[in-house]
Amino acid sequence: MVEQHGKTLVPQIRFFDFTDPWEQHKLGELCSFSKGCGYSKNNLRDQGTPIILYGRLYTNYETQIHSVDTFVDPLENSVYTEGGEVIVPASGETAEDISIASVVEKPGIILGGDLNVITPSAVVNPVFLALELSYGKPHFDLAKRAQGKSVVHIHNEDIANVFFDRPCIAEQRRIGEFFDRLDSLITLHQRKYDKLCVLKKSMLDKMFPKGGSLYPEIRFAGFADPWEQRKLGELFEESDERASDREILSVSVANGIYPASESDRETNPGASLANYKIVHSGDVVYNSMRMWQGAVDASRYDGIVSPAYVVARPNYEVYARFFARLLRQPMLLKQYRQVSQGNSKDTQVLKFDDFASIGISMPVSENEQRRIGGFFDLLDSLITLHQRKLELLRNIKKSMLDKMFV
Repeated sequence: MVEQHGKTLVPQIRFFDFTDPWEQHKLGELCSFSKGCGYSKNNLRDQGTPIILYGRLYTNYETQIHSVDTFVDPLENSVYTEGGEVIVPASGETAEDISIASVVEKPGIILGGDLNVITPSAVVNPVFLALELSYGKPHFDLAKRAQGKSVVHIHNEDIANVFFDRPCIAEQRRIGEFFDRLDSLITLHQRKYDKLCVLKKSMLDKMFPKGGSLYPEIRFAGFADPWEQRKLGELFEESDERASDREILSVSVANGIYPASESDRETNPGASLANYKIVHSGDVVYNSMRMWQGAVDASRYDGIVSPAYVVARPNYEVYARFFARLLRQPMLLKQYRQVSQGNSKDTQVLKFDDFASIGISMPVSENEQRRIGGFFDLLDSLITLHQRKLELLRNIKKSMLDKMFV
């Protein structure tokens, strides 16, 4: 079958050397079907024969399964892969969850129970089939066939009746290779992003003193003096300048201070800005009701903030980017909670006088403050870089999945 309802099956984007229309068949005409053999989490061991359990199919694995990190002692009648099988969960919480597929590349891997096993014929590329089942029209067809309420099920008979659009085997391979390279890039940047996040968390823990000590665990070379104890009120004074004709800034736990124009949240264009507070670059700004959660930052921008925020202007002893990190330390978050005024978490407010009463430890040398602040700013820049690359690659993948399949 070459046409569907009179419409030629041709994708919007394809590799230049392929022009023939795709064909449509039921999967049962092109593949054979079987089931995995019953194992549970209780069977898992630290070492043994690798096994794939259905639950990990939609939590741990991508389109192609190159390696497996769960093991069992083999039971009789176990089902082993020969390499190239496409597996689909037979049960799950939602139809969307189980309407996905992965290719098991290697032979000798045990397939656990509640897995539907598809063995493609010579005219079907396994990776292409897994992509279509996970992202193409067959995905939605399969989801409609899932049955059940609290737990939904898909059977091999359901999969066999799904219509499958395919080009020639050579084009299938090219498409599979393209998405494999794309997934590899996504995985690479995800790993770099994860490692940088772990490094940042570790350095935030080790580059600031703990438990009353005046010496951090890790320091830059050339700095050996003990940190000094100060009250925040000795280093900052509250600023109450007002204006309405500057860029509006916001403060969040996740993103610190940023222009409100960059936020996805809608702003009220008719709201009065008459009482908004002026912020200069280097000022510390915090959300008085969310300070205990870490809604504080040293501003990189000039602008204005809501009257609900507190603007703390530093004196000459303070390097603001260092305090952007210090003021989010877990020990200080606990202190903000303790001195905030209010009866519940949602009504607790940290006024400037209470903020000023809190004691902190800081390097005597402004140069050490600069080194620490600069180090974490660089880490944040690298984390943001890989985060943006991940978003770009995922958007490319999403677009190509839409345009390279019919």
